[in-house]
Amino acid sequence: LEAIDYPLCNGIPKSPVCEPSSKRVKPLSRVTSLASLIPPVKAAPLKRIGQTLQRSISFRSDCRPEIMAPRPWAKQIAPAITKRRDSKLWSETFDLGLGHMLSSTEIKRQEAIFELSQGEQDLIEDLKLAKKAYRDPMLKLSIMTEHELNQIFGTLDSLIPLHEDLLSRLREARKPDGSTDHVGHILVDWLPCLETYNSYCSNQVAAKALLDHKKQDHRVHDFLQRCLESPFSRKLDLWSFLDIPRSRLVKYPLLLREILKHTPNDHPDRQHLHHAMNMIQSIVADINTQTGESECRYYKERLLYVESGQRDLLIDSSRILSCHGELKNNRGAKLHVFLFQDVLVVTRAVTQNEQLCYQLHRQPIPVRDLEWEDLQDGEMRLGGSIRGAFSNSERTKNFFRVAFRSGGQLQTHCFQASDAFNKQQWLNCIRQAKEAVNPQTAARCSDCSADASAECPQMDPTDLTLTPVKT
Repeated sequence: LEAIDYPLCNGIPKSPVCEPSSKRVKPLSRVTSLASLIPPVKAAPLKRIGQTLQRSISFRSDCRPEIMAPRPWAKQIAPAITKRRDSKLWSETFDLGLGHMLSSTEIKRQEAIFELSQGEQDLIEDLKLAKKAYRDPMLKLSIMTEHELNQIFGTLDSLIPLHEDLLSRLREARKPDGSTDHVGHILVDWLPCLETYNSYCSNQVAAKALLDHKKQDHRVHDFLQRCLESPFSRKLDLWSFLDIPRSRLVKYPLLLREILKHTPNDHPDRQHLHHAMNMIQSIVADINTQTGESECRYYKERLLYVESGQRDLLIDSSRILSCHGELKNNRGAKLHVFLFQDVLVVTRAVTQNEQLCYQLHRQPIPVRDLEWEDLQDGEMRLGGSIRGAFSNSERTKNFFRVAFRSGGQLQTHCFQASDAFNKQQWLNCIRQAKEAVNPQTAARCSDCSADASAECPQMDPTDLTLTPVKT
């Protein structure tokens, strides 16, 4: 890695000369992070926890790097030329005299094996860069404390030798002509080391929350902004670097599948590759489960109960957070809704001791008793105003209703999602949760199928005011 200059408050950073990339793009377009397979959500996304590893843990509305707003105290600096990482092909990297002797299938197999090896090298460079360009300078300049940096970076340091080991083994298996006969046995022996990812991935939710909070400190903000505008960052923010290991983890099954696809049935490496594929799928599933449970615990610990009667054993016993995200009620007030495995919890985001928490709004709703209904666009009335079924306003779109009857009293919520896709995600999650609790009663109940043109029951005005939180 090259030396990096870090002026924070004085002077202008030097912009190293960047060599333009003239190489072709790698052909394995199908071998990509599962995170890229998830359709983007425009605003206030629903966070689905069932596929925790496959999505980037993010509190923003999309997966693009965050563009930080300039601060009044920050000096303006000239934009630097962005460094791009060269893409390499196996057939371009080695002077192949044996190219004419290989079948097209074998060439594709060698390209896939080379992509596995090259990906390890890129990952190692990024992990070292995160440590050298971010963690070490922030510690040396006292921008963050060592404890805070340990929380944000987690066990990232321990991942570097892990991947250096795999890269070394893959290079040793490569013949002088650049081809590789066998990788299956290497992967079978190495894959158990990925259990180390359990602690790293489980820490990501808390790490992201702390990093977002620390960005409010102008020294942290300015440092990260200067890094983002420097060539070495490739326009990736710090969280993008911290999320690279998770992205790499979920990419292994795709890489192995690509190698296996181009390995002949009679090839001696095929059996080991099958074994490696089963191993990585099991490892990813296990890490995914533990990461989901960790995320569930994180949010449960940040629930604030206004009344003791709001506490529910269904929340305490929950180990799965099916989904959560921001929704609006029929008055336009923002709510943060959590769907645990057995209970739906409606909250308002509040700040307590400089930490984002979630204050319960009304009573939790047991999933087994939850009734739901999809409301058609234009059929929702807003806040007591006269808006009928003929309204085409954007404000009356993407609503759905949930209800809960207890002791003769009906508790009803009308929620508005950010868009039709987000709304459908919520309805799918609710339907799946109902089916898991009681398959016989997963369909909508007649009690929640009232005339959709009727307005949601009006909330008491006190419901719209946050109860003060003692700090």
